[in-house]
Amino acid sequence: MKYMMTYDMMETARNTNEWLGATARAMASYPAFAMWPNPGMAMLKAWGEVTERSFARMAARPDWGIPSVPGEDGKDHVVSIRKVMERPFGDLIHFRCLGRHERPRKVLLVAPMSGHYATLLRKTVISMLPDCEVYITDWHNARDIPVSAGKFDIEDYTLHVMDFMREMGPETHVIAVCQPVPLTLAATAYLAELHPEAQPRSLTLIGGPVDPEANHTEVTDFGRTVTMGQLEQSMIQRVGFKYGGVGRKVYPGLLQLASFISMNGETHTNAFTNQILRGARGEASDHDKHNTFYDEYLAVMDMTAEFYLSTVERIFKAREIARNDFTVDGHKVDFGKITDVAVKIVEGEDDDISAPGQCLAALDLLTGLPDSKKASHLEPGAGHYGIFAGKSWRNNIRPLVLDFIDANSEARDEPAPRIAAVE
Repeated sequence: MKYMMTYDMMETARNTNEWLGATARAMASYPAFAMWPNPGMAMLKAWGEVTERSFARMAARPDWGIPSVPGEDGKDHVVSIRKVMERPFGDLIHFRCLGRHERPRKVLLVAPMSGHYATLLRKTVISMLPDCEVYITDWHNARDIPVSAGKFDIEDYTLHVMDFMREMGPETHVIAVCQPVPLTLAATAYLAELHPEAQPRSLTLIGGPVDPEANHTEVTDFGRTVTMGQLEQSMIQRVGFKYGGVGRKVYPGLLQLASFISMNGETHTNAFTNQILRGARGEASDHDKHNTFYDEYLAVMDMTAEFYLSTVERIFKAREIARNDFTVDGHKVDFGKITDVAVKIVEGEDDDISAPGQCLAALDLLTGLPDSKKASHLEPGAGHYGIFAGKSWRNNIRPLVLDFIDANSEARDEPAPRIAAVE
């Protein structure tokens, strides 16, 4: 499947479905049809609206859409997005609240590169902004990156995270969510060895596969049983002629989305059927629950082939992180070098992506870290999404993370103010 024509055929199918939806919506809205109040026209229009919007979102990057942040001065402060570091494969950005005094808590969110944009953590960012200066790793869509920019695998990802940590300084508190958990742990260990003065104050690891074999899920079973040859032949394609990364080998976002949807096919089918029926009855709205969720869920990005393949081969199959046998740029990383960075593990009891125990395995690797600097939390009844953006995060996990940050910050004359999380 490593052909540009295959990639362009997928894009053509997406574009055609978007056009069909727009055509159906336009035809059903034609004024002459109003003379015959047939419910079929309302159904056709609703189908067109849902179809057009869904397929259009697959090729668009979502906006951050960060609302203003209320301050203790009684004012709402507008949020400005500032690029701190720019790289071909990802930027370090800062959500700056204009007119507000800088918060003492400085947080770096390490976003996943697993098919969705960093905007997947929008609600996490919004909930942290009242209390923290929030930075995030904003990874780029591989289809837009020229081949001349070179490769990008899990070692390059680790080195990028190291550079971002070093840029932010030792007063930083790092929070890694899902896929980047093992690589962020490796970046911290490597930083502890090469530049100990740049180590962050604390490291919070949320629902990531440090040891995929600790508790099996469908994801880990797939990574364990499929061969690398099968993956390369069935999943990897070259970016087509429409984008700046033409010719680059990628794991296309559209293929990833097909995999996501197939895991819960019946749930997604019911969701779209119900949305069409609501639209026909005039009950759907631009920012209703369905559109808010699927505008983000359907917006997918391509991963470089080498990043995807090296993740499966080295994290899931060889378990290099779990065995403390991970190499970066020819240097073997030793997790025992982490001696004074406080580490907290957060897992969800009902997480079916990174099941309980997979992330907790990180604490066993930290042989040089005293138990007083280790902590863990298992959130009852929480799924994968809930531990970083849902109700469980807002009500239970976020306060615990802020307390952990405060407990491992430099002494202050008085505790930093805390403002309620924004929905």
